Formats: sequence, C-alpha cells, structure tokens
Amino acid sequence: MTVSLPLVVVLGVIAWAAIKFLGVRLWVAAVIALFGFWLSHTILAPAIESGTRSGVDVVNGTND
Repeated sequence: MTVSLPLVVVLGVIAWAAIKFLGVRLWVAAVIALFGFWLSHTILAPAIESGTRSGVDVVNGTND
C-alpha cells in the first residue's frame, strides 16, 4: 500500500513535535519558517528544490 503525503505536511508534523516534545519555542519555529520563505525567493531556490526532490527520490527508491 502506497501513502502519498506532501512534504509540507511531513515538515509540519516534525515542527509540531519539536515544539511539543523538544521544547523548541514557537518564535524559533516562526523564524525558521520565515527564513525558508525568504530563501525560496533567492537564486538558491532551484538548487534547493532539485536537492530536495533528489533526496525524496532516494528515500522513495524511485528513478526517473
């Protein structure tokens, strides 16, 4: 059985768990999210997206 989850849902669950169980403060999570948002508008965005897709493909065991 295959389950498909968007990466943002997985990252959201990880962030929630970090806040709930590891004691990470909410403002720290918000700053990290803002940093990611601003980083997505730079010239590094295509490289980050490509690396993320490659990493997900490695974990999923898919090759295109």
